Amino acid sequence: MSKKVVVGMSGGVDSSVAAYLLKKQGYEVIGVTMLMWQEESLHNESGTEVSKEVENQSIQDARRVAEQLGIPHYVLDFRKEFKAGVVDYFIEEYLQGRTPNPCNICNRKVKWEALLNRCTEFGADYVATGHYARIEKLDNGRYTVKNSVTAKKDQTYALCNLTQEQLAHTLMPVGDYEKEEIRRIAEELGLFVAGKKDSQDICFIPDGDYGAFLQREAPERMPGSGNFISTSGEVLGPHKGVTHYTIGQRKGLNLAMGHPVFVAGIKADTNEVIIGENEDIHTNVVYCDKINYMGMEELSEPRRAIVKIRYAHAGTPCLLEKMPDGKIKCTFDELVRAATPGQAAVFYEDGYVLGSGTICGNNI
Repeated sequence: MSKKVVVGMSGGVDSSVAAYLLKKQGYEVIGVTMLMWQEESLHNESGTEVSKEVENQSIQDARRVAEQLGIPHYVLDFRKEFKAGVVDYFIEEYLQGRTPNPCNICNRKVKWEALLNRCTEFGADYVATGHYARIEKLDNGRYTVKNSVTAKKDQTYALCNLTQEQLAHTLMPVGDYEKEEIRRIAEELGLFVAGKKDSQDICFIPDGDYGAFLQREAPERMPGSGNFISTSGEVLGPHKGVTHYTIGQRKGLNLAMGHPVFVAGIKADTNEVIIGENEDIHTNVVYCDKINYMGMEELSEPRRAIVKIRYAHAGTPCLLEKMPDGKIKCTFDELVRAATPGQAAVFYEDGYVLGSGTICGNNI
């Protein structure tokens, strides 16, 4: 008897080919598109299946691919989970002067946790996605995510919050392929999504204007204008509110300083943005909290690793040390730029994830 797998289908080429590969491997595949941020009124509030009157392009594309592959397709309503677990978190982080990773939180809290909870309805053993990563069980018995074969598409950074239970019930078939191979497979199958462009934006802020989104979603909580200050506390001029800025930002400051300056810190409690020089946004020490151990069970003694402090960061050699309060101190071999509170720091060894934490600053 073949095992069932629920495949999260976004309507893109990666998840479409993931569904095909798993069917080819003998799994009983069920396609699911997760309704998370669309604002249409639903006719079905139970969350089991959304009315076909609720349509958007991703749903239409995923349904059409499922028909081509000969697999069932469902649309599940996860908007409440997404609003509570991702959007509310996103807003709160910006209000606290941090810059969040909404995709990392969404992967754990919605795309995995909520979807795995629903798998029992389908009698499924696994969930699967089109992420470019591989799941591996190490000799120590722990599951981890490992770099995909295509470095430029590797998505392990965005999966760093997944739990052992989630990883044990997850399949990621496209991690063994280059992106070009995935498109070629789609073309050979005649899938109309073979040439579809990849989504690059945060799904609930497609125009990339975070400030406008925050103002629209929580206008009564926005801090309003405040002061830019120097690292010594001198007032330099007015700003639009701390939610409009992030560490390392240079553009959009509208400060006539005569030379490039950068956001070096954010003080949410006083609605002040600290402006500094290039050297002020470089450090070799970063502290992390909210630790998620993945490939390692615990950090019992100092350990070397490669650490990425943002999605596009190549990674820098580092010494990890656990502090008495449970935080992890990352001491880098060379300076890193714009280590931003709220962003994930992901610890790698031999291409797989040892664990991760949330950057909370560069002093304890």
